[in-house]
Amino acid sequence: MFAPSDYTFALPPELIAQEPAAARDAARLLHLGADGRIEDRAFADLPELLPEGAVLVANDTRVIPARILGNRPTGGAVEVLFLEPEPHAAPDGTSAWRCLARGALRPGGTIRVAGSQIDLRVLTERAPDGSLVIAAPGDGLAFLDEHGHIPLPVYIDRPDAAEDRERYQTMFARVPGAVAAPTAGLHMTAAIAERLAARGIALATVTLHVGWGTFAPIRAGDVRAHRMHRERYDIPAATAELVASGRPIVALGTTALRALEASAVAHRKVRVGPGATELFIHPGSGHTFQVVDHLITNFHLPESTLLMLVCAFAGTSRVLGAYRHGVVQRYRFFSYGDATLLHRVDMVDANPPP
Repeated sequence: MFAPSDYTFALPPELIAQEPAAARDAARLLHLGADGRIEDRAFADLPELLPEGAVLVANDTRVIPARILGNRPTGGAVEVLFLEPEPHAAPDGTSAWRCLARGALRPGGTIRVAGSQIDLRVLTERAPDGSLVIAAPGDGLAFLDEHGHIPLPVYIDRPDAAEDRERYQTMFARVPGAVAAPTAGLHMTAAIAERLAARGIALATVTLHVGWGTFAPIRAGDVRAHRMHRERYDIPAATAELVASGRPIVALGTTALRALEASAVAHRKVRVGPGATELFIHPGSGHTFQVVDHLITNFHLPESTLLMLVCAFAGTSRVLGAYRHGVVQRYRFFSYGDATLLHRVDMVDANPPP
């Protein structure tokens, strides 16, 4: 239960989606029923699979073009990933950001942004997690908008394209700050939202700025030794009211689930306003789900924290069995891939891997 290898499955590389589906709602949907039965459906079937009168909670974070390419003064290539604004003193006319960067960098050093005459300045040594603070010119978001690249996941083996700026955002994307998309939301369309509303299903939002730590590999031999990177979230009052209404809660993605569960103060009660979380839910973590009843999410990487979260939610044996079924049925995996619909089991710590 606590070894990363307990959460693995064989995945042919050709099943890793490199491009989005031709239409957002053209994805397939693997439905793992509450009774354990597996159905092969289409994402467009979602409204009829959810309980009438439910509340669907989406993450309205917006992916920023956080990847900057550049060079050190010596000519060596540098790649910088901007993570979040940093409350750190920065030179006049600049803003400080917590970043990850490849290459030897020291405080006071500079990075020339590729294709420009703009220099970034390194402000700090690396922190224990490998991050450091870098000064960007002017408003950081405006700088990234002009010079940055969409930070596609490493398993998408191609450079980002102009179309990714739109397709790697959900229809809910509103608040800039994420370095990865809440990918379950990539399949949603206005047409599906209308059909959900026709069944009395309300749409609500939370904001959780997806950080690099969500996808960081587990390097410890025991998952209990792994520490999640902090992610910022915000819970609107209107969403908290819907959660407290007693209606079934459907999380559109693991990030929406983490925000709701991290903000929970009691059963069906969440704290309104901003917060930050390092919550790591996995089988054996002892977490009791206080808010979410149903989960829509894409297929996740083997041995990843997200796969472990899904196993804790819907049962390890059943989830891994569904993933094996997905491989046989040639589902498309990961960020630009197909989706799954799962239902909570109340045996979080009593369902060891097969």
